[in-house]
Amino acid sequence: MKSAVLTSVKNIELQEIDIPTPKNDEVLIRVKAVGLCGSDVHYYEHGKIGNFIVEKPIILGHEASGDIVKVGKAVTHLKEGQRVSIEPGATCGECVHCKEGRYNLCPSVEFLATPPYDGAFCEYVAMRADLVFPIPDSMSYETAALVEPFSVGVHAIRRGDLQPGETVIIMGMGPIGLVTAAAAKVAGAKMIIGVDLEQNRLDVAKEMGATHTINLREENLDEKVNEYTNGFGVDLAIETAGSPSAVQGTLSSVRRGGRVAIVGMSPQDEVPMSISNIIDKEVDIKGIFRYHDTYPTAIEMLSSGEIDLEKIITNEYQLAEAAEAFERAIHDKTNTLKIMIYPS
Repeated sequence: MKSAVLTSVKNIELQEIDIPTPKNDEVLIRVKAVGLCGSDVHYYEHGKIGNFIVEKPIILGHEASGDIVKVGKAVTHLKEGQRVSIEPGATCGECVHCKEGRYNLCPSVEFLATPPYDGAFCEYVAMRADLVFPIPDSMSYETAALVEPFSVGVHAIRRGDLQPGETVIIMGMGPIGLVTAAAAKVAGAKMIIGVDLEQNRLDVAKEMGATHTINLREENLDEKVNEYTNGFGVDLAIETAGSPSAVQGTLSSVRRGGRVAIVGMSPQDEVPMSISNIIDKEVDIKGIFRYHDTYPTAIEMLSSGEIDLEKIITNEYQLAEAAEAFERAIHDKTNTLKIMIYPS
């Protein structure tokens, strides 16, 4: 099969490799669509993310969908020909985190496109059957691939305990911020405030469910939040930008007794935060790491047709153009939201 292999920093080669053979508890999937994630771009540009270092050639890509073409002997709930969305993290099932139901914290997870494990920028992948979820006929492969980032948004609003009728602000309208806005809309938020520096992203945010927007190049965050909430503040503030200033913005925007959810990974480990603000407002702060038990819910939410996630797709490439797609992601960040790559 054809695969796009990262052989060294900023060097992707199209290679022929063997089609994987599914184990008894796995299915073989012909990959139809894969979203290009910021983590993929980071590995491409820097060769590492924190302690995860690319030490040998690797296939990137973990936001994937496709068709089942072969079923392992022990798999009974799936069949050939089904169109599916792929959850990319195979956890151990034995550690305390897995047994508590928070398997996203499993230290032994084998996550697609996280060194040393290959990802889905290739024509076929073999996946454990419990990580493969059928999609309705009405759902496109593109939307099915976007179930993965959408799951981050679903997990964020769950951890943030968002209730119908509440107000939420989302700091950063990149792909994760946009899908989080979509998740908040479907979950019944009354007011969704999208915040960013780029007007084109705020325009898309309106299509994803944002009821209000704040352009930080032109408007003052605190003034606009006070205006929109009549001085009360929001019930839930979510940070998706990976920016120290955005973290600080969540604390100034949230109401007394409100909640903050931090999704974005800041480039610096330590971020200044107002302890007096946290204590005085009695703010609950929660970190968000990937997701767990979101795929069935996410697929159901997206099947309603209330939100069209494909509106965040700005560019499309074939597998042979993968290197060009990565370069586009690096050099045109202002106009590029989500890039979709088609292996087959």
